[in-house]
Amino acid sequence: QVQLVESGGGLVPPGGSLRLSCAASGSTLNYYRVAWFRQGPGKGPEELVCYSSLDGSTYYAEAVKGRFTISRDVDKNTVDLQMNSLKPDDSGVYFCNANPGWQDYWGQGTQVTVSP
Repeated sequence: QVQLVESGGGLVPPGGSLRLSCAASGSTLNYYRVAWFRQGPGKGPEELVCYSSLDGSTYYAEAVKGRFTISRDVDKNTVDLQMNSLKPDDSGVYFCNANPGWQDYWGQGTQVTVSP
């Protein structure tokens, strides 16, 4: 069973950047599908990006394509999310999700606020 811990959230002005990190323990992420979700105020979780460790493929939602980049550090067993050109609509709680094919695992989330 994998445990996930997100970090790197905070307050950033519009146009700024943040880098989120999802650290995994208890299992390697080598065979997991890993994704970042965002939950804005009064909204349900929205999948932003995902990475498949099986074939290295990635998916980006239109809302973040060209601005966000997901990356995997095999040695550290982490998955990072580089976020650039942030907008106020990017505010919310960001969650890391890992799925080996039969179960979802979630971190506790990290708050991102984009505001002047």
